[in-house]
Amino acid sequence: MSKHSVDPQTNFDLQNWVGDYLPSGSLFDGPMTLTPLTGDAGFRRYFRTNTQPSLIAVAAPPNLENNLAFVHVAQSFAQGGISVPKVHAVNFHAGFLLLQDFGEQVLQPLLSGDTVANHYSAAETVLLDIQQLPHDSHIFPNYDAIKLKQELRLFVEWFVGALLGLQLSEQDKALLQSVDERLVDNALAQPQVAVHRDYHSRNLMLLQDGQLGVIDFQDAVWGPITYDLVSLLKDCYIRWPTSLVAPRATDYQQQIEALGLMPKTDSEEFLRWFDWMGLQRHIKVLGIFSRLALRDSKERYLNDLPRVIDYVLEVTARYPDLHSFDDWFQQRLLPEIQKQAWFGRNQFSKTGH
Repeated sequence: MSKHSVDPQTNFDLQNWVGDYLPSGSLFDGPMTLTPLTGDAGFRRYFRTNTQPSLIAVAAPPNLENNLAFVHVAQSFAQGGISVPKVHAVNFHAGFLLLQDFGEQVLQPLLSGDTVANHYSAAETVLLDIQQLPHDSHIFPNYDAIKLKQELRLFVEWFVGALLGLQLSEQDKALLQSVDERLVDNALAQPQVAVHRDYHSRNLMLLQDGQLGVIDFQDAVWGPITYDLVSLLKDCYIRWPTSLVAPRATDYQQQIEALGLMPKTDSEEFLRWFDWMGLQRHIKVLGIFSRLALRDSKERYLNDLPRVIDYVLEVTARYPDLHSFDDWFQQRLLPEIQKQAWFGRNQFSKTGH
């Protein structure tokens, strides 16, 4: 049994609990059954019920997943008019949740050169709703310097150390600390709003009524206004040319300015916020994807590393203030990266500029 699979007793307990807490109007023939679904990057395990309408049962270990945050954010998003799965029942002690079933149509496979404009416009409209949610520190903890730096350390621990097997010198560490501080300063300098924190094509779902549903929001924080936008436009699972990304980013800037979410800002400064925020996220993701592969046996995430590396090098090459990091990455890391079996698996992988 996988170290993250649900043991038979938990499965039995979840099935009985679901049977006790079905919402009124639920119909089913024969015994209650739970069909396992593909999970996400966390420790949650999902099952679809054989009811009409179907529901999603979740086993989310309370020592590993913040189920209270999930419920609180779901309530806040729903109050803001954002389509999130309704929470029908929850057992915080056992880590069980019973949710509305949003189906299986995530946005990612629907995206193409012909469809991206319409789908991203819809996603940006939903994002505007998220960013207009009121500030409640009990629901959206501050995405502060401590959290940001903790995330950046995942890059050193899991990507550089565990995956590439490199030891850093004191000079390496000093360079990375300098870059970390610049990236954190960039994040904190921006207007702060509600942040989903993983807003991309695999966490957006096309619902039967044509609306976009939002999932995987339990890590929401109060943070930089460009964070979710760059997560969407510089998606770790699908890439678009800069000629599409930059105009969409500046168009979005005009919308948030019109709503009063940020003061009038020079577009060059906004794009710098956007690019540097993306760099912080992608450096972090290099660590997270490495950890998922090495610690959690989810090796499929290695296939996405070349795309994320490209995002990193694209930004570090663009800004003179980041050229020292760009040189270090290419001279210190790239030779080891190119030896990795996963490096050639992505059509976007490249070896320099």
